[in-house]
Amino acid sequence: MGSHYVHNIDPVIFSLGESIQIRWYGVMYVIGFIISGYLLKLLVKDNFFKVTENKIDSLITTMIVCMFLGARFFYVFIYNWDYYSVNMMELLAVWKGGLSFHGALVGLCVGGYIFARQNKIPWISVMDSVALAGTQGLFFGRMGNFINGELYGRPTNSWVGIIFPNGGGLYPRHASQLYEAILEGLVLSAILWFMKGKTKIYGMIGAVFVGGYGVFRFIVEFFREPDTQLGYYFGIFTMGQILCFLMILAGVFIYVYYKKKNITI
Repeated sequence: MGSHYVHNIDPVIFSLGESIQIRWYGVMYVIGFIISGYLLKLLVKDNFFKVTENKIDSLITTMIVCMFLGARFFYVFIYNWDYYSVNMMELLAVWKGGLSFHGALVGLCVGGYIFARQNKIPWISVMDSVALAGTQGLFFGRMGNFINGELYGRPTNSWVGIIFPNGGGLYPRHASQLYEAILEGLVLSAILWFMKGKTKIYGMIGAVFVGGYGVFRFIVEFFREPDTQLGYYFGIFTMGQILCFLMILAGVFIYVYYKKKNITI
């Protein structure tokens, strides 16, 4: 195994009896949502997000439910329908894994639309605010994936390789979870907050989030192990890259569309 780091992190923080476990993965998501709530309240105080502060908890609840439903729907029907079509009893067995970021993003958009309609504010202002507050959560989510030793990358002989014994074998792989945590969670978040001080039009931040995530994830997919049940399309691209390409196009469209609409902050 050479001098490569061997991943041996216990995903369970502690157990309560035989049936209840507190896992790092869940804690990472909780941290991300807590920080998101704090940042959304800052955006309210800054008059960027034009709702009252007591509406934030309602927004977060709506987003969590819609993101979960969207993430599960995409994973089942787009990523792994061959399996679930003959194992219908496991459609809701999320404890066995199976959530899609792209589906979560669709759910996020739906949740934002519901909240915007309820509060009579522009949908795009909700999405800009959620992008600013929530992108940092991608960092914690990917760190949760790393701690779990899942979604690891492709084999590599370089010094950056990490051995994931629980599924990845005894040869080093790219820690693609960490690549995504840095690019999608930290770098993209920094870009969006820099933009906040520069743009005066709603939609620009949301557009850069969608397109920027698409670009970063498309790149990382070259280092990430593809889903075994899907493999490669056209001999080189993964399903994730195909969806990310669509995200890049969507980001360009959103940018152009809302630039013309000129909904000022």
